[in-house]
Amino acid sequence: MATRAPFLTTHFGAYYHREVPQEDTELTHTGPGTPCGEYLRRFWQPVCFTDELRDLPIRVRILGEDLVVFRDFRGAIGLLELHCPHRGTSLEFGLISPRGIRCCYHGWLFDVDGAILETPGEPATSTLKDRLCHGAYPIHEHNGIVFAYMGPPEEQPAFPVYDSFNRPGYRLIPGRKYYYPCNWLQILENAMDPVHTAFLHTIVSGSQFTDEFGKVPELDFTQTPVGMIYMASRRVGDNIWARMVEAVLPNLQQVAPIWENGHHEHPFSGPMMSRWIVPVDDTNTLFIEFRHVSETAGVTPEWWANRDVMLPGQLASDAYEASQRQPGDYEAQVSQRAVAIHGLEHLGATDRGVIMFRQQLRQGIRAVTAGKAPDGPSRVAGTITATYCNDTVVRVPPAPTAEDDQQLMRATARKLVESYLARPPLLVGGRPG
Repeated sequence: MATRAPFLTTHFGAYYHREVPQEDTELTHTGPGTPCGEYLRRFWQPVCFTDELRDLPIRVRILGEDLVVFRDFRGAIGLLELHCPHRGTSLEFGLISPRGIRCCYHGWLFDVDGAILETPGEPATSTLKDRLCHGAYPIHEHNGIVFAYMGPPEEQPAFPVYDSFNRPGYRLIPGRKYYYPCNWLQILENAMDPVHTAFLHTIVSGSQFTDEFGKVPELDFTQTPVGMIYMASRRVGDNIWARMVEAVLPNLQQVAPIWENGHHEHPFSGPMMSRWIVPVDDTNTLFIEFRHVSETAGVTPEWWANRDVMLPGQLASDAYEASQRQPGDYEAQVSQRAVAIHGLEHLGATDRGVIMFRQQLRQGIRAVTAGKAPDGPSRVAGTITATYCNDTVVRVPPAPTAEDDQQLMRATARKLVESYLARPPLLVGGRPG
């Protein structure tokens, strides 16, 4: 656990508040052998988009490890340690081959599983290639994204299948890949902070989503079988709009549509985006996403199917002054320091989701440290994992007083969530009647 700075009670007292506590390394360090790194390695992690794999290998860095990814002429995809085991040359300069990749320096040839197929220049009687393997990780290609399992081979889980990935009437398309120069956790836990949408994305920077996001919601949070969701309920006339954004352990966000305004009644909608927040290392993070696009005209905006179009506030502005005048998620999260210092935070009632999410991560990390399987999506092949991200708009006229209406909004959202947890709407046969 992180140490804490003094609770400052003195005006003009910065002199007494200069020491910066140590970061919360249990949650923030993700390299090989670290508790959080070993936890994240028990799950499939996205590496790149399939359409990036062309005629040249790609150097990637994931969880503090330098790797190379490529597709050979057979169509097989390999994810290997970056440096050739012969003399250390980087395989980013290797030659993609009919089978595997060949080092540019001395021509050693590696298959996608790390087998050494050829060692040119060695004597014909050499058994070196038969006794030695190069480091490789198993991969799984799904709907345009290449995923890797980087944990112990004997504990490799089945690739998770989520109900939101096979939603009737929707197609799943690769979205954007981009990077933030900061730690993964301060990005991921943003998904459990619904209040910032009313301030950062509306009051400060104008309505980056819809005007209705500017209403500070009534908040509630609950755990799910795969992680947790927040319930942000807003009054829109005679309607209650219950927005539910989801964190799927360990590092998948499912985000409800940002074009919702709560004016029209509708049942459980499902997510607009499934986005992984993947540590490159402790101070750099990869975003990679699927977008959910409706096949019915008008349900999702046309621009959402264009991979080149970005959500507002997600990237750094072209000019520093512009970023000061209209900050977004990028500025809010990156400016917390390269690694946010939990010991300097003063969390309040609206931060319950952040606190709960950090607790879930600690439980998973400590389970792996103790030799147990972590909670999260099903690790059994053939299982479809239920998810719960959505917008729901129901007609519920206001209560007589503002205080009563706040309680009514929270109770309505809680009742919806309880019904969804009991009967997941996206599972076959589980649609609400």
